[in-house]
Amino acid sequence: MPGMTEIEELEALNEAFYHAFESGDLDKMSEIWIEDTEDRVALCVHPGWAMLSGRTAVLRSWALFMANTTYIQFVLTDVRTMLSGDVAVVTCTEDVLVPAGTDEMGFAAGLVVASNTFIRTGSGWRLWMHHGSPILQAEEEEAEGDGHER
Repeated sequence: MPGMTEIEELEALNEAFYHAFESGDLDKMSEIWIEDTEDRVALCVHPGWAMLSGRTAVLRSWALFMANTTYIQFVLTDVRTMLSGDVAVVTCTEDVLVPAGTDEMGFAAGLVVASNTFIRTGSGWRLWMHHGSPILQAEEEEAEGDGHER
């Protein structure tokens, strides 16, 4: 992306990853993930899931989420980007907003800490691994606020 630093480019790609999920754009999601090669494969750990290995399994999981998600919104906080040669890691807290349920009005929120590892390829930066882990909150923290500082 002309005029951007590599850090800005990586953070924009990280945002594009979340936007693809929010908008249900599997084509864009597919563009962001690496192609599997002999020496590296796409890896993904969704909160509460076992590790998925291989581009086909990873993209199938996103397609499943997109097909079964009526609305999702991410607000990213605590974004940090580390770059070392052809590998970069973007860490963040995902403030996730989803519908509260089929019988309820309103929304439910949750927090997930995520690590997104990108690798430079001949086609530019691509997502190599996504790992999301839920942040568990005690009931009293939920009543008082979100339990983390911004």
